[in-house]
Amino acid sequence: MNFTLWLLLSFCGLTLGQEGLPETEVTTETGSCFPDMCKFLKEFAAMKAKLESVEKNLKETESQVLKGKTLEAKLKETETLKVVFSAGILGNAAIGPFNTPTTLIYRRVITNLGNAYNQNTGIFVAPVRGMYYFSFFYRAGGGHKVRLLLMKNNEHVLESSDQKTLNDGADNGGNAAFVELQQGDQVYVQLHPETHVFGGSHTTTFSGFLLHQI
Repeated sequence: MNFTLWLLLSFCGLTLGQEGLPETEVTTETGSCFPDMCKFLKEFAAMKAKLESVEKNLKETESQVLKGKTLEAKLKETETLKVVFSAGILGNAAIGPFNTPTTLIYRRVITNLGNAYNQNTGIFVAPVRGMYYFSFFYRAGGGHKVRLLLMKNNEHVLESSDQKTLNDGADNGGNAAFVELQQGDQVYVQLHPETHVFGGSHTTTFSGFLLHQI
């Protein structure tokens, strides 16, 4: 830009300088020099416009590349973070009934990718904000009521239950849900007071996984 301004100023200076010359000299100088200067300035302006266009295209390309790298990084982060767990209750005996709500502890860990499930407390803690899927299944005897609740922090999300019956030796049930969690939210299965389930690592289970981050 400064070079262009310098050329224009030089051109103007030459033009003003010609005003003091005789008419014949002005005509001679204009015919031999000024057309070349005008041609040069036009070519220079065209070249400058092309360079500005190239610079603009380069900036757009750079912006697209940076966006692509950012997206790739996010995809890699999502691919790297895998959260999957499945666990069952050890033993082969009745659990409950209890007088108060009781968190079931599934101590037999089948898989725990990401280590978000704690086999000592029975609680899953969300490592990131995202959409998760949880399921639980149980086996129980017909002689007692069954009621299991899927809990998010202190919120009752859903449940599965069955009534006491003398004509049914065993009950099986379960439920599942997609749940949006914030980082640090806790999810667990709670046994309702005065109800029971059978311990069984292959029948009474709790599972979940991260579907995608939000």
